[in-house]
Amino acid sequence: MKRRREELDELIKRGILPYAYSYDVDSYSSEIKQNYEKYEGKDVKVAGRIMALRRMGKATFAHIQDFKGRIQIYLKKDELGEMYDVFKLLDIGDIIGVEGFVFKTKTGEISVHAKSYQLLAKSLRPIPIAKEAVDENGNKIVYDQFADKELRYRQRYVDLIVNPEVKDVFIKRAQIITQIRKYLDENGLIEVETPILQPLYGGAAARPFITHHNALDIDLYLRIADELYLKRLIVGGFDGVYEISKDFRNEGMDKTHNPEFTMLELYVAYKDYEWMMDFVEKMVVELCNNVFGKNQFVIEGKEINFNPPWKRVSMVDELLKVTGIDVLKAGYDDLVKALKERGVEPKGGESKGKLIDELFEVTIQPSLIQPTFVIDYPLELSPLAKKHRSKEGLVERFEGFVLGREICNAFSELNDPIDQRMRFEEQAKMREEGDEEAHQIDEDFVRALEYGMPPTAGLGVGIDRLVMLLTNQPSIRDVILFPQMKPEK
Repeated sequence: MKRRREELDELIKRGILPYAYSYDVDSYSSEIKQNYEKYEGKDVKVAGRIMALRRMGKATFAHIQDFKGRIQIYLKKDELGEMYDVFKLLDIGDIIGVEGFVFKTKTGEISVHAKSYQLLAKSLRPIPIAKEAVDENGNKIVYDQFADKELRYRQRYVDLIVNPEVKDVFIKRAQIITQIRKYLDENGLIEVETPILQPLYGGAAARPFITHHNALDIDLYLRIADELYLKRLIVGGFDGVYEISKDFRNEGMDKTHNPEFTMLELYVAYKDYEWMMDFVEKMVVELCNNVFGKNQFVIEGKEINFNPPWKRVSMVDELLKVTGIDVLKAGYDDLVKALKERGVEPKGGESKGKLIDELFEVTIQPSLIQPTFVIDYPLELSPLAKKHRSKEGLVERFEGFVLGREICNAFSELNDPIDQRMRFEEQAKMREEGDEEAHQIDEDFVRALEYGMPPTAGLGVGIDRLVMLLTNQPSIRDVILFPQMKPEK
């Protein structure tokens, strides 16, 4: 770093601007290499970061990396004169713009023969460039890789420089979101925005982040879900609405949980959860085909086929089949015993619904490898879902699972204000008994329902988890550019 600062001082002494204002790029590395016949002999202006340097006295070869890849640059002292000597003050990591013509070297490498170059940004920190060597058996060995996962997440800017394939995941992420938005728009849904700061939180079972509004002198919550505001819009007369937004939950962090995450929520009037299952199948298959050009993937070594129809199984029936327990009739102590027998120690104070959910997670969920809809959940688990039209004690709800992971959650939405109030009151009792994730009573939402909400189907999709799945990434941190981390020491 000391040497780089000395180089910077020398550049300034020579009248070289070390941090330019702009540069007119007209070509990219991959385009030149893929279309050499079109570019051969033509002048181009490329820009990028120096990633390799080979000085040979009166000639220098360098590789620069732009957004789309790498290309070799050839610089000759006889042609560049004084600026060739200035190039000796440049280093790996510096960003340059180069104007020159495209040619092939004697070894056949497509390159840009520099007529001129411009320093665009001097790098003051050395980049952790991996070094490659070939052993006696011809195997490539990589040294000094920037491979520490925590450091890569913390310094994503360095990760993107030295591991450019990481960019591909985030390009795919953007394309997935674009395709989802296109699908929903084409199906007549309207994209809306709802409050992030909320006087009450709801729409999910989770603990919130709390902040304070000075002017109103009130505490506010960062939303844990968009649900209750989007349903208000269905009451107001929208037939279909959706939001792709950041939600926040003040809970543990692991491979599938980040406190700040991206959620798609949508609500469609006059539909139910049966209709929504078909809608989800079509949406996922369409985005797979349009973004990846296929709907069958090898993920974590398993072949996954997203072709519809997806398998549909009842949560209660599957639990009875696997555990021998009818969870609708089982008592609280029966569920605690069943969990303990499977190595799960309940914390105490959980609702019966929470215990059923934990039993499902340890007995059924890991076996759901191919895309599967788990349907018809116990009432205690779903305070915002409509009671099943024909099965006592159940609600019309489904969750989609792939490789044992939940990728979506949907209901036939509860639109009976009296039933909704009773469910909120049950949740309030659970809060008093120690369940920190139980819902609050949202009087304004009940008031909205009292004006009348049509039959409605609702859906939530965790975008981060969907991207993890389709790009075969092991952790949610691999699909979030700047995941939450512990503070640096």
